[in-house]
Amino acid sequence: MIRTRQLLPLIAGVVPLALAVQSGVSGAASRASPAGAGQATVAAERPNIVFVLTDDMSSNLLQYMPEVRKLQSQGTTFGDYVVSNSLCCPSRSSIFTGRYPHNTGVLSNEGPNGGFNAFHDGGQERDTFATALKAKGYRTAMMGKYLNGYSPGDTVDGQRPYVPPGWSQWDVVGGGYKGYKYDLAHNHSVQSHGDRPKDYLTDVLSKKSNAFVKKSAAASKPFLLEVALFTPHGPSTPAPRDEDAFPGLTAPRSPAFDTLPTDAPRWLARQDRLSPHEKNKIDEKFRKRAQSLQSIDRMIGKLRATVARAGEADKTYFVFSSDNGFHLGEYRLKAGKQTAFDTDVRVPLVIAGPGVAAGRTSDAQVSNIDLAPTFQRIGGAPVSPRVDGHSLLPLLDGGWDANSRQANLIEHRHAKRSPGDPDNNGGESISPPDYHALRTNAYTYVEYGNGAMEYYDLRTDPYQLRNVVSQLSGARRAELHDALTRLKQCDGDGCWSAGHP
Repeated sequence: MIRTRQLLPLIAGVVPLALAVQSGVSGAASRASPAGAGQATVAAERPNIVFVLTDDMSSNLLQYMPEVRKLQSQGTTFGDYVVSNSLCCPSRSSIFTGRYPHNTGVLSNEGPNGGFNAFHDGGQERDTFATALKAKGYRTAMMGKYLNGYSPGDTVDGQRPYVPPGWSQWDVVGGGYKGYKYDLAHNHSVQSHGDRPKDYLTDVLSKKSNAFVKKSAAASKPFLLEVALFTPHGPSTPAPRDEDAFPGLTAPRSPAFDTLPTDAPRWLARQDRLSPHEKNKIDEKFRKRAQSLQSIDRMIGKLRATVARAGEADKTYFVFSSDNGFHLGEYRLKAGKQTAFDTDVRVPLVIAGPGVAAGRTSDAQVSNIDLAPTFQRIGGAPVSPRVDGHSLLPLLDGGWDANSRQANLIEHRHAKRSPGDPDNNGGESISPPDYHALRTNAYTYVEYGNGAMEYYDLRTDPYQLRNVVSQLSGARRAELHDALTRLKQCDGDGCWSAGHP
């Protein structure tokens, strides 16, 4: 049963996510062998995986996606799924590898510790869910957005366009945020697209993804397909047919809207109240974000229909999520992300497929580091002990395990203004000072590099409006500090025990 604490900040007056599953596995069980006969059957049948990843999607937009809501009714929604870093490139790096940012070395979108270059130069591409599944005979396709800084026109390791290991088909765009006038790397060739309606990026990716499914099914090969969209990331360009959708739609006004938490850290406390003009801009942005998601929703419906016509519906997992969340007016912050608030770190995760409990919501503490080992377990591939996350398969049939992870780690590295970074290019987005945070189903605890701290009791303060860290005893603060330190220093199997503060 979903708790009031979970529902309110997630939706802020919007329809609830679908309903409940809870479980977990011990570190040893999830790595050494598939947990139980159900997982052994999954490995033997070699199911397909379709993974749709949006960009900057907040959970309060789910109500505008009927195909995803249908997916929820037929599968499991994780109501307490959080990302390890609420920024595009660090989060996507964790998704590919199952490792926290402090272990991937990707802490920002660009620079020596960020972007595609950090991921590539650090050797992370050699051990991803794609390399693992391709080694097991899967046809694998990556479509849409890869990592910040990747460009089809660049030569990397003697390849132009560069195709990382693990991918059978590569249809990736560099800067596709506007939806038009982009170059797409189709394997080792470049396809240029203009500004005609048929060039709208999400529709192009929809056609390519459906063709990949048909070809894979015809070849009787199991397949992994990731379609990573650029929307609803700004400028949130909708398809032409959706430009007039949702007339008059406004952003939700939760109790956190245009409100500062008590005892807010200095970087946040200096934010002024939103002006009427700023509120109007926020409403316009929210409306465009909802409009831009319509083409993604239709794509999901078409993909599911294609899978069904190919006779693959009973052995295909559909996974829907976002790389990070987004705030729009909450805590007096305009458009942006990168905070430790649930608006930014808590995002949708919906999974439907073989043996998945239908119409349920799990409140298990899960993270984007869990996706890679989940995909590998689905495909019967081994999971390296270097992976920080754990397979979600045991959580999908409605069971429960008392050993389930209790705390997730959130990491953030302050990013300076940069014209090349779409998230820190001088616009409205604010990058807080460096911080690490513990996120459990009971509280969020944050330590900043400058010594500031936050503690929000999620059971009594679901909108995170009362920072009560000063009311904690010295012993409790020391306990939280030690627990957070263990997590931010963990690696591989050690992250499982560190996730039980």
